[in-house]
Amino acid sequence: YGTISLKLRLLSLDPLPMHGPELGVQADDIDAPEMEQEPKQEVLENKDVVVQRVHIDGLGRTKEDLLTYEISDVFQAKNLIDVMRKSHEARQKLLRLGIFRKVEVVIDTSRGEDALPNGLDVTFEVTELRRMTGSYNTMVGNNEGSMVLGLKLPNVLGRAEKLTFQFSYGTKETSYGLSVFKPQPGNFERNITLNAYKVTGQFPWSSLRETDRGISAELSFPVWKTSQTLKWEGVWRELGCLARTASFSIREESGHSLKSSLSHAMVIDTRNSSILPRKGGLLKIHQELAGYTGGDASFLKEDFEIQLNKTLFWDSVLSASLWGGLLLPIGDKPTSIADRFYLGGPTSIRGFSMYSMGPQSEGDYLGGEAYWAGGLHLYTPLPFRPGMGGFGDLFRTHFFLNAGNLCNLNYGEGPQAHLKKLAECIRWSYGLGIVLRLGNIARLELNYCIPMGVQSGDRICDGVQFGAGIRFL
Repeated sequence: YGTISLKLRLLSLDPLPMHGPELGVQADDIDAPEMEQEPKQEVLENKDVVVQRVHIDGLGRTKEDLLTYEISDVFQAKNLIDVMRKSHEARQKLLRLGIFRKVEVVIDTSRGEDALPNGLDVTFEVTELRRMTGSYNTMVGNNEGSMVLGLKLPNVLGRAEKLTFQFSYGTKETSYGLSVFKPQPGNFERNITLNAYKVTGQFPWSSLRETDRGISAELSFPVWKTSQTLKWEGVWRELGCLARTASFSIREESGHSLKSSLSHAMVIDTRNSSILPRKGGLLKIHQELAGYTGGDASFLKEDFEIQLNKTLFWDSVLSASLWGGLLLPIGDKPTSIADRFYLGGPTSIRGFSMYSMGPQSEGDYLGGEAYWAGGLHLYTPLPFRPGMGGFGDLFRTHFFLNAGNLCNLNYGEGPQAHLKKLAECIRWSYGLGIVLRLGNIARLELNYCIPMGVQSGDRICDGVQFGAGIRFL
């Protein structure tokens, strides 16, 4: 082969093209060869090359052994296109570590006495994050907003560890916490997180105030196409009345309790977006077992979430969702109001007030031990497509049909009786509205709702209803 004469710098985050002529290498990027008959110089596009060296410039406190795992695939490249693709993938892996502000890639011909005619050197020019960074932002939860102040110490020990302190002040919840994150070198998806926190929340639908002080340890790891999380959590919970008019049932629940639980979560997510997907699906299964590692709360809790999305004609999307859960007390002690399920509101069964359906006492909603909820949506572009290709694409029109039920169960009756009870007195609603996608952070809905199947004690929102959040049925 002739001597390679090139120097390429990769900056784009976009995937690299797969064909040589589309790589966008300009004449100015290629050193002009000397006018000689032999050897003939040429840019090797799909000819064999050898990556002889990989350099990382700009390291300060980062340990080199951590980065070896992320860049090792570059040495396996066999041609120039392959080198560029694998270098781009390695760059993405380096950025994913959360320890660099900027990563650039330079591909150059090998130099020196041991340089091969087809040898290449790849250099990653990195800029590390500061030892301490701060942040201020707002968050949108399930129909509530909050201001979040954060302080992060990235790459504390040089191997992508992260120490984070966060304070959040919201309309219904105030919290602060400290977390330590540690990934496994070479497998970022496998990591350990330790948390210590305090959360104070107000739940007006139940006239309840809850303060949690807890610690937790999480182990996350991938298995095949799934994301798995194992977690232990110990929480000291303090329940109190939010108003003097709280019902006797709420006053009975007031006081202190200690929950120690083990939980497992499995997630398969193939959606192109978690906020307003156009295709793909989601399967989420969560189990929690409390009481076997201490504490005075004993129960087994199971819940799941399924979502399927399909793009149809005229840029419309059909979406179907199904949620469900079961709470089984262990022993003679009844379940706590803090562990039960709640249903209703603009993020679940639209047309009903927030968490205001199911068992209640004197207007205070107590939650249920079993529930299911299903939703069917048709999302379409705005009529006449105003702002097409720009701001208008953030809006969608949607038609929806929601249904579900929430109840307590007599666990001596058997599964058939449970299913029969969940199928009785189904609440449902339908309507239409406008959806606004706020990037990949949250979404807003303004809907006109018609609630049906209303039961005694349910609170409804007949007509216009506004919702904000990150998780919608």
